[in-house]
Amino acid sequence: MGDKTMTADEAVSRLHSGMTLGIGGWGSRRKPMALVRALLRSGVTDLTIVSYGGPDVGMLAASGRIRKLVAAFVTLDSIPLEPHYRAARERGDFELVEIDEAMFMWGLRAAANRLPFLPVRAGIGSDVMRVNPGLRTVTSPYGDGETFVAMPALRLDAALVHVNRADRLGNGQYLGPDPYFDDLFCEAADTAYVSCEQVVDTAELTKVAGPQSLLIKRHSVTGVVEAPNGAHFTSCAPDYGRDEAVQKEYASTPWPEFAERYLRGGTP
Repeated sequence: MGDKTMTADEAVSRLHSGMTLGIGGWGSRRKPMALVRALLRSGVTDLTIVSYGGPDVGMLAASGRIRKLVAAFVTLDSIPLEPHYRAARERGDFELVEIDEAMFMWGLRAAANRLPFLPVRAGIGSDVMRVNPGLRTVTSPYGDGETFVAMPALRLDAALVHVNRADRLGNGQYLGPDPYFDDLFCEAADTAYVSCEQVVDTAELTKVAGPQSLLIKRHSVTGVVEAPNGAHFTSCAPDYGRDEAVQKEYASTPWPEFAERYLRGGTP
């Protein structure tokens, strides 16, 4: 339970091609972009990506790193459909498993609890079963006899998430209005790497927010990366909002041109 701090490049050096990789955040909000940037600088490819998708998915898709995507959506929020993802999908560059947001959450929860699946009502009555023929249903063994989707566990080889603050042991704290599901990503993964705006002493974590803000527990974290502005250009409330100017540039610029500047680590 010692010091887990490392650089973004050191964290990514522990990943390898063919992994199933979960990426936390939600759309264009609190995405671990410093870690994604390091991943894009690496040679890691042939990935199965599990994400409530945003520019993380768009960049990895545009650079040809994705073999399979499991997602409920891929959006930039203020730009409804992520354009680089859309272009890659229209080219048929990767396999897509598209599921309901709640199904996605229960898949992470099943994996976090090391269960093979969890029953969920979401998806019943929709086309999710038609477009995902591998999904199965399960009938309640009790008197109600209700039928549920048996959402399979979304087990991850590794997870990347970003929070506001963390200590060196791996306790991660969010200070914004929404925790998203970053804790489930970490708990569903064999290894988890948490980037943060600031590394602080453990005692400092509860001085500005209550213990319920300690979203991520050290037992589920492999590495901690201090990365100020590490979610840019996505938002990381309350530290900063989404950089709409950069996001607009990203969405309207061919990926090779944007990447040439972005991957050097600078802000376009």
